[in-house]
This record gives sequence, structure tokens and C-alpha cells, in this order.
Amino acid sequence: MAMSLQPQWALSCQITTSANTRVRVMPVLGLFSRSSLRYQEVRIKFIPCALASSDYSKRHPKRILIPKTKASSTPRGFAPIARPLVGTSTQKRDQNDTEDKEPSHTPSSTLTDKIFTRDSQAADKNFSGIPFTATIDTECDVPIVRSGNEEHGQGLGTQYVKVDHSDKIIENGEKIGQFNEVERHVALGNDQIGGISISEKTSIADQQEEKPSNRENNSGKDDTDSGDSLLKHREEFDALKQRKQLEDLANENFSRGNKIFVTPEVVTQDQVIKVFLNQNLSVLATETEILIKGAYNGWKWKFFTEKLQKTNLIGDWWACELYVPKEAYRVDFVFFNGADVYENNDYKDFSISVEGDMDETKFEEFLLEEKKKELERLAAEENEKKRLAEEQRQREAEKAAIESDRLQAKTQVEKRRQGLHHVMKLASQSAHHVWQMEPSLFEGGDRIKLYYNRSSRPLAHASEIWVHGGHNNWSEGLSIVRELSRSEKVDGDWWCVDVVVPDQAVVLDWVFANGPPGKAVCYDNNNLNDFHATVSKGMPDELFWVEEEQRIFRKLQEDRRKKAEKIERVKAETKERTMKMFLLSHKHIVYTEPVDVQAGKMVSIFYNPSNTVLNGKPEVWFRCSFNRWSHPKGPLPPQKMVLAENGSHHKITVKVPIDAYMMDFVFSEKEDGGLYDNRNKMDYHIPVTGSITKEPPMHIIHISVEMAPIAKVGGLGDVVTSLSRAVQDLGHKVDVILPNYNCMNLNNVKDFHYHSTFSWGGAEIKVMFGKVEGLSVYFLEPQNGMFSVGCIYGRNDDGNRFGFFCHAALEFLLQSGFQPDILHCHDWSSAPVAWLFKEHYIHNGLSNSQVVFTIHNLEFGIQNIARAMMFADKATTVSQTYSREISGNSAISPHLDKFHGIVNGIDPDIWDPCNDQFIPVSYTSENVMEGKRAAKDALQQRLGLKRSDLPLVGIITRLTVQKGIHLIKHAVWRTLEQNGQVVLLGSAPDPRIQNDFVNLGNQLHNSHADRARFCLTYDEPLSHLIYAGADFILVPSIFEPCGLTQLIAMRYGSVPIVRKTGGLYDTVFDVDNDKERAQAQGLEPNGFSFEGTDAGAMDSALNRAFPAWSNAREWFYSLCKRVMEQDWSWNRPALDYMELYHSTRS
Repeated sequence: MAMSLQPQWALSCQITTSANTRVRVMPVLGLFSRSSLRYQEVRIKFIPCALASSDYSKRHPKRILIPKTKASSTPRGFAPIARPLVGTSTQKRDQNDTEDKEPSHTPSSTLTDKIFTRDSQAADKNFSGIPFTATIDTECDVPIVRSGNEEHGQGLGTQYVKVDHSDKIIENGEKIGQFNEVERHVALGNDQIGGISISEKTSIADQQEEKPSNRENNSGKDDTDSGDSLLKHREEFDALKQRKQLEDLANENFSRGNKIFVTPEVVTQDQVIKVFLNQNLSVLATETEILIKGAYNGWKWKFFTEKLQKTNLIGDWWACELYVPKEAYRVDFVFFNGADVYENNDYKDFSISVEGDMDETKFEEFLLEEKKKELERLAAEENEKKRLAEEQRQREAEKAAIESDRLQAKTQVEKRRQGLHHVMKLASQSAHHVWQMEPSLFEGGDRIKLYYNRSSRPLAHASEIWVHGGHNNWSEGLSIVRELSRSEKVDGDWWCVDVVVPDQAVVLDWVFANGPPGKAVCYDNNNLNDFHATVSKGMPDELFWVEEEQRIFRKLQEDRRKKAEKIERVKAETKERTMKMFLLSHKHIVYTEPVDVQAGKMVSIFYNPSNTVLNGKPEVWFRCSFNRWSHPKGPLPPQKMVLAENGSHHKITVKVPIDAYMMDFVFSEKEDGGLYDNRNKMDYHIPVTGSITKEPPMHIIHISVEMAPIAKVGGLGDVVTSLSRAVQDLGHKVDVILPNYNCMNLNNVKDFHYHSTFSWGGAEIKVMFGKVEGLSVYFLEPQNGMFSVGCIYGRNDDGNRFGFFCHAALEFLLQSGFQPDILHCHDWSSAPVAWLFKEHYIHNGLSNSQVVFTIHNLEFGIQNIARAMMFADKATTVSQTYSREISGNSAISPHLDKFHGIVNGIDPDIWDPCNDQFIPVSYTSENVMEGKRAAKDALQQRLGLKRSDLPLVGIITRLTVQKGIHLIKHAVWRTLEQNGQVVLLGSAPDPRIQNDFVNLGNQLHNSHADRARFCLTYDEPLSHLIYAGADFILVPSIFEPCGLTQLIAMRYGSVPIVRKTGGLYDTVFDVDNDKERAQAQGLEPNGFSFEGTDAGAMDSALNRAFPAWSNAREWFYSLCKRVMEQDWSWNRPALDYMELYHSTRS
């Protein structure tokens, strides 16, 4: 807005202004914001340099009243000027139009400045006079009226001077007089501009003469008071103006039926906005509380919830403030009552666009970068947490190991001291007719001559004589190996050899043999007492035994360190081999080049349709995405594959995004679909390495009635513990829920403590928590004593007890706020979880979960299994072959589309020949035969068998019809016929079968005591020794869902002999008949197998196994090494189960 300034001076006053005369304009309130003017008051202060006539200063000041200016009047004594540009509706509309055309983000002061300047320029162009231009932050020229004749005051003209908005008073020349203040107040009322009337008041205050000094003294105070007043008025005015704007905006939106509006109307980044909701127009019209819930950028960024407050705007408007972050390009939100009533814009939600440099593409890039940073941060935190935990664990383990080593060293020293004392009693300087030493007195480091008279001894006819010796009761093993030569001694057949006495020797120990170690077959060991001689100058004192204890301690520590390093190395190598096998497990169908798919790189996929449902189709189309089909860019367009160079495969090459952690694909016969190869609804998935993002971990909860080692009856308990540990090692969260039996051994539960209590089913249920094998376990204990019965199975109410437990487990999850991804239940005992979840909990707080059900043995609880199969999202059993064998069962056949077979594994930490306390020598595949020879010798010695190099067959089993007891009996006799040894460990739940085997054992003890032994009980340490000491392990089961015996046998380098059924067929590949089948699995043959259930069928395997041991010993040793290096742990099954878990979520 611009207005003409029309001051009037006394005609008798001749005013002359110089070129640099300044006019100072001081606004009382801020001029304008970006909205239209409603009220404005301007005070103008002129401080010109006035040149008066000679007598002007002597006159008394006169008060001149300037009448109210009208639009049509021309001020007296002035040249004609333009009419004032305020007070007309036309001018107001033009101004509004101008404002609407301005950018919305322009600051209010700048916008107002532009409007005013344009109007004033228009006035200057059309009229003469004194136009007034008001701005806040600018300096502009203002024409000042003065006389045409400066000396006589005749005539009036104009000269442009500067309008300065600073507080500084600018003086020019000699100040003789001064106008005081010209006040002009413009008040806009309610009857002209937009219905607002205008009143204008202009007054000129009394002119007073002041001395320059007084004027200077008062000017500072006047300016300060004036500034404070102006600021206050400005704030009041801004508040009134904003209030008016807000009311108009609310009225306008209400009249249009808009439920919401925001201020400012144009939303920018890094800004606080205010959101208004009209309660009357929303579904929340009757609610007493309103909240806003939202996020930014399509609900992808920074969720928020704020409470709205009721405003006093007409129309029942509620409002709250929100901060718009600099990363936002859109604000998305809904309103609700804090409970379940939502105003969501008819299911479309509300959204507001945000002006700025962010858009959807840039935001996705930003998210990727943020995810990368977050993953790096989380990884660093997790690694630091693991590092600290590992350091603490290592410190505790090292402390415990040191204490154990010290105790073991002390025990060994005491044992050696006693043994040495006993041997020294037996030792002599010579037995003149058998052996002699020269000299008779010697000490460690001396060279002595040992004589041996073989006459009438076991080696009397040997062509060679060797001494195998040691010292201190063989404490360091074999340390002296020398061949003897004939001696000149007479009176016998004497042989001799020079021997150096070991430094630490107190007693020398030796035997004579007909060859070096490993080749000798005949010994003279002094009737099993060995030969001993005291070192006359080496009698030990207390210092010797102290030093011996320290030496043993240091050796134990070094051995332990080397063993730990070897175990970790073998584990890492095994895991790496297994992952490569997993990636190549479908190589006969699909494989990639390179095998290791890298994020951000190209990869070629090769597909052989001849092994799939697309066999014979003229075209193959490739459909691909990433990250379990959830990549932000969605699936790639279908691509037609081309025939590869080999002629059998089709090929396609794609670029892997940098944020891909998994590659997902299927194949189809047409571009638009048709027949699909989707791997039986599992799809094909290949892990991607080097991604900037990480696959989110899943949360799996096992609900089971067994868990090893605390509540183990059969293989179910082993599976629950081992599978959970393996999946947890892959980075996922795994919990177990178990009944709190009063018969459990809590020594294997760490940090066992009270967790919570809840009520369900008319009972109070106490929940305990603890760690078992590194897993989080919740123990449910109903206070009705349901599980305080001293056993796991075997009561008449097992079905009711376990049904109650399943329901209580789900109720615990609900009341505790758990939201697992997978609920995994097992066998008939926890099968009720499947239907109870679907009937009572999936729509009542646990909707995020999917149910996986595993059948371990179909022989028990078929009704529960059938019902669980119906309700489970996915179902598994413990091997592929067993899944086919039971697929015709009525409980299974209707659900084959969701039924899968995954072979069980074994726990490599429990079954580890490199770290097994129950075997005499630790071993790996590198020294397998050394370890197995020592174990066989220890086994023969423990069971009283002949300590001889014979093929030894081990049988470790429950004695039931399922396990093929008639074949077991036949194998025992067949082994003895082949001059082998046989050891059976196991018991029968059926007393009749148990008695039958007791009688057979007694019979064998009488007829073949040195080659057969039955141990009809459960003996865990003995089972380890049998696995390590046996050459073969026999598993002739009639049916076997999976079987762990053959897997443990191979872990210890024992060759399995099995019947082709269930998991036995899936894990044992016959060395003569299954080479191609093994190769398809990325394996080599690893045992002997047969198909029938009769004795003749089993003989076909035994008759090949025994000759392989006897006639091809080197080949047999290589087979032992091979089976040890195959990975039958949970490494591979865990990967398969994760594929299954993910498939339930897709």
C-alpha cells in the first residue's frame, strides 16, 4: 500500500532543503505480513534542515490543525497531487491479487515491501506531489515540497530525499529550526476495504524551540520509549492479524466441508506446522479426546502420536503442532480417540505435501544410507556386546580351565609318584639270565649298554630284536626305540644295544619285540609286567615332584590351547563347506556364476528345465526380485532366458542391487505366467554377500514337552535343543517354552529365576526363566501340580496334561506381549498348539505368527497329528524319504502341498571326537586311525574282549521291533562267523524282548567271551567309546524317520551299515551302488546299505563290508576319513528350516 503525504507549512515560512535532506519514517507496527491489510497505523517523523526567514526564529510557535484529508480534495498551498491510494475496495482487490501471485514461501516483510513499492511507483508515474513509500528494511527516495525561489519562498517544487528506517538522526548543515512530529494515524474500520471503514487523523504538534543540547539529551530517551511502545503495539497487532487470518481460514474450510487444514498453508521442511481437525465433520464428533497418529513419506519415516487440544475457533476445531523434519516430502496421518475409533479419511488417510528438495527417489536413497548406518551401528553394538560377553566367558572358562589343569597336574603327579613307587619295588639292576646293564650305576644323560638273552624267551626264534622303551612308568610314552645286535657274551643267546638314559628318568621301562613299533607282532613283556630298572643316581626328591607338577601343568595348558584352536578351525572349515554345498544343492536344476553372489555385481543364472515341471517347454521366463520378494523396487520385469553354451541349461544375467541380501526367483513357461517352477511353493533363494543392508532376524518360539539335556526321553529333545542353537547361531532370536517338571536336572540350567505369574484355565501358572545350552527357556509350572508327578510321559492323563500346557503356553505369549514370527510345535504332545492358536489367538493379539508343525514319529498320537496338519501353515518331518513313506497316510495326504522333509542333524559339540572326555585319544580326520585304534583297544580292555586287530561291529539302539531286532540277532552271528567282534549297547522297553537278549548275551558269553559282549542298559560314556572304537555301526531298522545313530557313527569315523529306509536312505550312500545319488547331493559314498528285511538282504551288505576291512585296509581307512569330513551337524538343516520359516511368511 502507498499513500501520499500531505503536510502543510505556514506560508510565511520559507523552507529550503539541501540535496541530502533526510526524512525519517518510523512505523508504529509492522507493516504487512503475507496476508491482506486489516489494520494499519503509521507514524511519520520528519527531521529536515529548515532554512527560515530572518525573523522566523523569533516568532512564537503556532498550532496548525490540518483537517481530515478526503480523497477528492487537493491540499491548499500544494501542487496538484495524486489522490490517496487507500480506502477503496478496488485497490484492496488489486492488492490481494498481487499477494496471490507472489510465491508462498516469500517472507512477510519482503512481500509487503514489494506490494508497497509497486503502488508508490504507480502514484509517482501519474501524479506529482509527495508520494509516501513505506517499507521496513529498505531505504527509498521521498520527494519533499519546497519553494521554487529559495530566498523568497515563492513557488513550490519537489526534491527526492532519502527515507531512513534506522534510529539514527541525520543532520545536514546548520540546524536552525525543526519540525516536531507529524502524526498520521490511519485506522481501517468496517465499512470500506472489504466492508471496512476508514478514519484518518493527522495532527501537527506544537512546535517548540529547543536548544541543541536539550534536543540531543532527550532524543535517546524518546527513541527508547518510542521503540518499546512500537514493539508492544506491533506484537498486539500481529496477534490480532493472525487471529483474523486463522478465523477466516477456519471459516473458509468449514464452509467447504473440509475436515482439516494446516498453517502455514504451504508446508516446508524443517518447520513447525499446526494441524486443525473439525470434530463435527469427522467420525470423532462425540469423542472427548482426539489424537493424531502419523509418519512421514508414505508412513516410512519417524512415526509420531500427539494429542489435539480444542480451540476457540468457530466450528469446533481441534489442533496440535507438528515438526516437519528436513527429510520429509510428505506427512501422512490419521486421527483417533486413543482407542479403536479412527478418522482415516475414508480409509485413504490424510496426507500433506512438503515443499523442499526431498522427493521419493531421494528419500529411498536416504533410507538406504540410514539403514546402512543403522546396521553398522547395531552391528558395532552387537559385536561389542558379543566381544564383552565372549571376553567374560573366556575369562571364566580360562579360570576354570586353569583350576582344572592344576588339579589334573596334581592328580597326575600323585598318580605317577605312587606308580613310580610301585615300579621301583619291581625294578632291579638286572635279571642275570634275561637282561643286564653296564654300568650298573648311572644317571640321566649317561650312555649304557643293555643286554638281552633271548634263549627260552618269546623271541627265541625272532630274526630281529628291538627294544621299545620309556621311563618313569611310561610317563612320556615311547621314548627309546633301538634295534639290538648280537653280543659276544657267552652262556646264552645274548643281544645288546647302546641306550642313552633320559634326563628326567628315575626308572627305565621297556619291552623287547621282533620289530619296530607298528610292525612288531611278537613281544617279550616280562609276562605283562614289562621290564624296569632304577636309575641309581636319579632318586627324586620333593623339588623333583614340584617341578614335575609344573611341567605337567604347562603341558596341559599348551595341549588345551592347541585343541581349542583345532576345534574352531575344523568348525569354520566345516561350515564353509556346508554353505557351498547348500548353494550347490540344486545344481542339477539351477546354479549361478559366480557361486558367491555379490551385491552391486552382475550374476548369471543357469537353469535346467529338464529336471523340473517345465521340461519340454519351448520357452523359459525368469522372474526375479530380492530380499524375500520385499525389495523397494519390486520384482524385475519377466525376462526370457536364452539357451546356454552347454545346450542343456537356459541362461540370464541380472544386476544385483547394493542393498540386496537375498536373491529370489522362479521360472515360468510364458511371459504372463502359465506353468511355474517355484520349488514346490518354496521358491528359489540364494544368499547375497556384501549388501549394505542386513536381513532382519526372525523370532522363533518352540513349544515342546522335551528338551535335551534337561528333559530328554528320545530324539525329540535333541532336535529341539540342537535346531534352536543352530538357528540362533544364524543370527535369529529363538526361545523355548517347556513344562517345569519336578524331575528335571536343573544343574544344566543357568541363571534360573522367577519370571512372572499369570492365571488361566482356573489355575495360577508360575513362569520361571533360565538358559539351557545358551537358549532362553520359559518354564511353565501350573500350581495345580500337573507336572509335579516325577516323570515326563507314562501317566494316563498325558493328553490332558500336554493339552493344558499348550493352551497355557499360548496364553503366556498373549499376556506377555510376545509377537513371534514362528510358533514351532512338535509331535502329538504339542500338536494342540496348531489348532488352539488358529481358533483362539490368531485374531486376538498374536496375529503376527505362523505355525510350523514337525512330525518326529507318526506311530504315536495320530489323531492329534492329523488335526495339527490341518491347521498348521507348514508341516515337516525328519527326512525326505520318510515324508514320502508316510504321504499316503490319511492324516498327511490332504496336506501334501505344505508338507516337507528336512533331515535332522547332530550336535557337533556333544559328539566331538576332538574334544570327547570319554575316549582315550582325541582325534580329527587328520589322525582318525590313531584315535580309533586307541579307542578300540580301550573298548576291548573295558569289556574283556580279545585285544586283537579284528573287525569290530557296534550296535547302539533301543531293542524294539522297529529297530529290526531279528536282523540284529542275525548280524551278531554273521559277524562272529567272519571272525569279527561285536558289541551291543541298548535296552528293551518290552520285558520279553529284554529277557530274550539277556539269554542271548549269556549264551555268547559262554561261547564267544573274547569276541562278543552285550551291555543291556543305558550307558552314555560307553556309547561314546563304542562309536569311536568300532569299525562299523549297524542300523538295520525296519523303518526309521531319521535316525541319529548313523550320523554320530560317521562323526567318529565309523562306517555305517544300514537298511534303506527313511533318514537312513537320505544320509547313507552305498559305496558300490549310490555314487550318482551321492554326487547329486554334493557328497561321496559313505557306507554299506541293503533294502530287504530278511537276513539274506543284510548279508549282502555285511559280505561286502568285512572284506573291505580285511583286504583293502588303506581304502577302508580313507573311507573312515571321508565320513568324518562330511557335515552331519545342524548347519545344513538350520538353513533348510530358515527357508521353510520364510516361506510361511510370504
